[in-house]
Amino acid sequence: MKTESPPSLIRRYTADERFNHWLTAITFLLLAFSGLALFHPSLFWFTQFFGGPVWTRILHPYIGVAMFLSFAGLALKFWHHNLIGRSDVEWLKRIRDVVRNREEGLPEVDRYNAGQKLLFWTMIATIPTLLVTGILIWRPWFAGYFPIDLVRIAALLHAICAFVMISGIIVHIYAAIWIRGTVGAMVRGTVTRAWARKHHPGWYKRIARGGEKP
Repeated sequence: MKTESPPSLIRRYTADERFNHWLTAITFLLLAFSGLALFHPSLFWFTQFFGGPVWTRILHPYIGVAMFLSFAGLALKFWHHNLIGRSDVEWLKRIRDVVRNREEGLPEVDRYNAGQKLLFWTMIATIPTLLVTGILIWRPWFAGYFPIDLVRIAALLHAICAFVMISGIIVHIYAAIWIRGTVGAMVRGTVTRAWARKHHPGWYKRIARGGEKP
């Protein structure tokens, strides 16, 4: 039986959406640590969390496929909420006011702010690239079918995309902790009306008018 949120709360994410998000997050962390272990000798000790170096090398690409499939579900669900408009460009121009919590007079934020949208499109670009380059360098299954120069280029591009992804997610985690209530939204699925009015007034107005299902 479906439970309703208390009147003072708004549902921001369904249980399926939260599960999808956390599956993507967990697989990303596993990929980040296993990938860093394989990337540089000083981080090789991360392999102990995966059962040793052999298992780290075996598991890393399979986890990558799992993350791609999980993120694909999120992308199909939320892409239309992440289209960048003029107000987002203006929001980015005034990022100093955002960082200093001077939100008065800022362009109205919808379901996601411009920073969240940029991360979304960064992931749209990097995750499929990581999958394709990962297949090109996946030994022993696929790498042998491609010219060695192509495999080397793929390995370099794979590392660059991984660096961009890790950097973006670090900022994402920091912002989620910085804006109180954001992590709770992804744990419980609900936010307070005050939180919605303050951080996502455009989205809140649609909810209040009944123009979007909470």
